[in-house]
Amino acid sequence: MRLHRRTLLGSGMAAFLSAPVLAQSRDEITLAIARDIQGALDPATRLSSLEANILRAVCPGLIAFRPGSFAWEPALARAIRQDSPTVISFELHPGRHFQDGFGEVTAEDVKFSFERFREPGPDGKPPSYAADWEALDHVEVTGPHAGRILLRTPAPMLWSTVLPDASGCIISRRAFAQGAYRTDRQPVRVIGAGPYTFAQWEPNRAVVLRADPSWPGPKPAFARITLRPMRDARTAELALRGDELQFAAIDPQNVATIGRVARTRVMKQDGINMVWLGLNVERPPLDDPRVRQAIRAAIDVPSVVEGGWGGAASVAHAPIAPGLLGHWEAAPRRGRDLAAARRMLAEAGAQRLRLRLTLLNQPTYQNAGVVLQALLAEAGITIDLDVRDGGAFWSAGSGEAGKSLELVLQRFAGKADPAFNLQWFTAAQVGEWNWQRWRDPEFDRLVADAARTDDAAVRTKQYIAAQQRMDESAAFIWLTHEVHAFGYRDWLVPAVLPNGDDMSFDRFARA
Repeated sequence: MRLHRRTLLGSGMAAFLSAPVLAQSRDEITLAIARDIQGALDPATRLSSLEANILRAVCPGLIAFRPGSFAWEPALARAIRQDSPTVISFELHPGRHFQDGFGEVTAEDVKFSFERFREPGPDGKPPSYAADWEALDHVEVTGPHAGRILLRTPAPMLWSTVLPDASGCIISRRAFAQGAYRTDRQPVRVIGAGPYTFAQWEPNRAVVLRADPSWPGPKPAFARITLRPMRDARTAELALRGDELQFAAIDPQNVATIGRVARTRVMKQDGINMVWLGLNVERPPLDDPRVRQAIRAAIDVPSVVEGGWGGAASVAHAPIAPGLLGHWEAAPRRGRDLAAARRMLAEAGAQRLRLRLTLLNQPTYQNAGVVLQALLAEAGITIDLDVRDGGAFWSAGSGEAGKSLELVLQRFAGKADPAFNLQWFTAAQVGEWNWQRWRDPEFDRLVADAARTDDAAVRTKQYIAAQQRMDESAAFIWLTHEVHAFGYRDWLVPAVLPNGDDMSFDRFARA
């Protein structure tokens, strides 16, 4: 099965095999995840998609994604509507309770869950996902189970990337005050009002979700879901063949091979993620635009994508993928120009340049890194590969450590709305997720204006203009939007969202 964007949008093997096989019956399933939990299991400060996937299964919001889609449906809300461009009213299902005796879900919990995105953390900085609720003024509680979300400006992204996603998760104020949602306290507690409970976490081995017998909604298909960290797709494929896993992301180049395995199906879909080579514009000599432009001219992007993704993924020319609002169809298609690269390096006095490229220790990115190393060597640039595991990589650009980055091979998950995809590159994100340390007031203005505009045509123009600013900086060399492939048992129906990273664990079903 091949899914396209436009259709969708309209531990090592030894450690794994030493663990007991938990999914012997079809009442339990074991799924591969690309890494272990990192950071807090807190909607406002989560790291990325993995943590969000867990949170949505345990702590649903007012609305939820439909299986396999960015469209939404009611969850904890019995009713929800947009009364005006800046007012959303909601009514909760009465009698929905938080797990572990933390009481009924009330409108006060909704108010706490959303308004805390505006509050600085212990370090004085806003939460990582503060921009999701940038438009929020406050939540007005009109009754025990009812309220209104009052916005300062219109915010069209709320319905596609905030309310149904982890930033819309409803958490218990009481549980938060008692240390829940943190991973630096044992036992780790994630308290929600959803179909699954966060039952167990063995770091680097397993995360276990158990169906909550007190959940009053539709009964989930599986009593237990075990998530196994598997950083290598080849290891996951071997475990899938042996039925130690019932679902795993696989190498897109191996779709045909895995598809021939007995009782196994495969799914392949185009990605909307962003993969690029980032350049730290504060770090000499990368602070010279001529050096950045020379690096861009020395790189043949199709060769990098071929080396990393084996021809399975297409080349990207800008951050917003085809099929999404704000896609820049006319983005430059630059060919490699070694002569121009050498000339610009000479003009900048940067001959015999040596730089460090930081990247994840996954085969795809390591292969792409080797190609980049070879291409840049032909321009006289020596590249040292700084290969890191997930924990070390995803903290590489944060705080003071980010100042020492030079080149970095980055990957961010895409969402349905460009407001989410571009918010990480504003000046406010320097030291957080803007690892290029690039600051452009005009870019910030364009992104902010587009996020509070209802007119899709106007938003498209603003997002294209914002991407043009990024292109002019030469701090971003876009590589691919990726392609995703999955193998799974033929009796299982996965619930994978169109970006390939987000999954609704609670909506996995039996065929």
